[in-house]
Amino acid sequence: MLAASVGLSVSTSGCLRHVRSIVNRNEVEQLSLTITTLSADGDRESIQLAQDIGATLEAAGIDIEIDMQSREAFRRSVLINHDFDIYVGRHPGDIRPDFLYETLHSKFADESGWQNPFGFTNLTFDTYLERQQRADGEEREQAVSRTLEALALEQPFVPICVPHEFRLARTDRFDGWKQGHLATRMGYLGLDPPTAEEAVLRAVHTDSRPSQNLNPLAVEFRNRGLVTGLLYDSLAVPRWSEDGTDAGGSDEETDGVEEDGDRTYSPWLGADWTWNENETEAENEDGDERTENGNSTDTDTDTDIELNPDADLEPTGTLTVTLREDCQFHDGHELTADDVAFTIDFLSDTTRDDSEFPAPSPRYRGHVDPIADVVKQGEYELEFTCTASEPVAKRVLEIPILPAHIWDERTETASIPAITVADGTTEALVTDNLPPIGSGPFQFENRTQREFVTLERFDEHFTRRESVALPEPSAETLRIRIDPRSTSAIELVESDEADVTSLALESYVVDDVLAAESEREQTSDSDPLEVIESATGSFYHLGFNARTAPFSNPRFRRVIARLIDKEQLVSDVFYGHARPVAAPVTREWTPESLAWTGTDPETPFLGTDGELDVEAARAAFEEAGFRYDDEGRLRVRY
Repeated sequence: MLAASVGLSVSTSGCLRHVRSIVNRNEVEQLSLTITTLSADGDRESIQLAQDIGATLEAAGIDIEIDMQSREAFRRSVLINHDFDIYVGRHPGDIRPDFLYETLHSKFADESGWQNPFGFTNLTFDTYLERQQRADGEEREQAVSRTLEALALEQPFVPICVPHEFRLARTDRFDGWKQGHLATRMGYLGLDPPTAEEAVLRAVHTDSRPSQNLNPLAVEFRNRGLVTGLLYDSLAVPRWSEDGTDAGGSDEETDGVEEDGDRTYSPWLGADWTWNENETEAENEDGDERTENGNSTDTDTDTDIELNPDADLEPTGTLTVTLREDCQFHDGHELTADDVAFTIDFLSDTTRDDSEFPAPSPRYRGHVDPIADVVKQGEYELEFTCTASEPVAKRVLEIPILPAHIWDERTETASIPAITVADGTTEALVTDNLPPIGSGPFQFENRTQREFVTLERFDEHFTRRESVALPEPSAETLRIRIDPRSTSAIELVESDEADVTSLALESYVVDDVLAAESEREQTSDSDPLEVIESATGSFYHLGFNARTAPFSNPRFRRVIARLIDKEQLVSDVFYGHARPVAAPVTREWTPESLAWTGTDPETPFLGTDGELDVEAARAAFEEAGFRYDDEGRLRVRY
């Protein structure tokens, strides 16, 4: 009887294990995903791209939902909470490839902002990025090419196109619009006012966020930093050509950068700087390239890569910066080397090492990451110890200098009664920063949410000094009027209610604007309107949340990339006013292997003229290890 009972127990136990083995498995279901993007009011091109891409993915057997969000909500979902499957939007990019380091290195995968929002982690790719950070000259070019080729292989995001930027301006009240890029402070300084100096410079802005929040660190509210640049000074500014283009942002323009494609700078708050290369790095220039742990490698072979993610980076050199003396913030406090040192430390961790959980700034993080140490050499001089090459280290010259006496009080964890706040959320990251106190050429006057922001000229700014030969604010007041649509913004300029459209016009109005300019030229019309085309380093892309399957699978990402007809999207969505790309950098940095020749050389479209070859798409997914059911639905295990 006992033996029988034991046998029954064993039998029952075996049955239970068998049952559990059967039922405790995730169901294989149709792949259903959400494309997060901006609403038409936020970015018309983004929603159109998302809709077209969504329709193609549906044709390939994927269930698609599109989640349209406001600019603020979109950035909070994608850049802060990482709450998305895939998204479509515009990346701020840069004219140089150095932004790829913070965009894709695995050490940034849990940070907020444009620091690796994809959660992409790959130690081999990290090594490529680290080489790129530390290399210089010809080695730098080779390292960038290797990084871009690896990016095209892995596809953590799919670069789609670089848009052409057009703005409309009047020349009867102010002139000289092409002396600086209108997406930066330099576009609004040094203008020639034909009327009295007290003239009001009137800009119309199609983004309401500057009227709601003026925190330079708030990634939800900042775009490319125009208003930040007017309110806050940086140590240096990019050197612009006479027509307002910076190197690499356009197809042909190369002013503003050195011959190797790296940006040059003009002094700003920093009166002068010098770079002193580390002797070890200098000795190695003619030898083999070194990884961060000092091992010599051949840049042309993957087999020689030495992975040591815990190795400390040796300094590459020092950057010594001398500040202009007797500069002050808008509240009268003097700006010294203390404020610069504070800013660099603060951007690295807004808790200033006063919390168990560091809280890096979601903006400018990559600019300060190569700075290993800051030493004051005096009240107006600092020495930065750097762990990157000279071109990369000099990115620190572009950060906004914050007043320490204001921002040092914002290191505490943000708090709301009866609400749990996420770790690492400091007051610095959530304050609306009103009124903003900087040292820039304009200071805050007033604002009405979603209507306007008014800035007044800061007469104590160093550009107003007779001894300083730099562009200064020629208008006493800069009034930024908010209007959400390009069509009505154009009407305000045409009717002499605004002087310039400060943001790029949407693509669908560009043909009409260019046609009107052509007609004025042919008829010798004296109407004082000017169309301004500007360079840009930004690009549209599709981003994957690589933290979850199947988006963590590079084979899946590559097939998705092949479902996107970039050439057709440029025609349909941008009316031809964009450049399709296989690499998210300017042409001068794009390796020959990724040059656009009518199709993507790495992930060519599986179809013709925008029409997907469904059978080819299915075959590509199946070859990547995925399966379809009898109804043509792509199946995955959740």
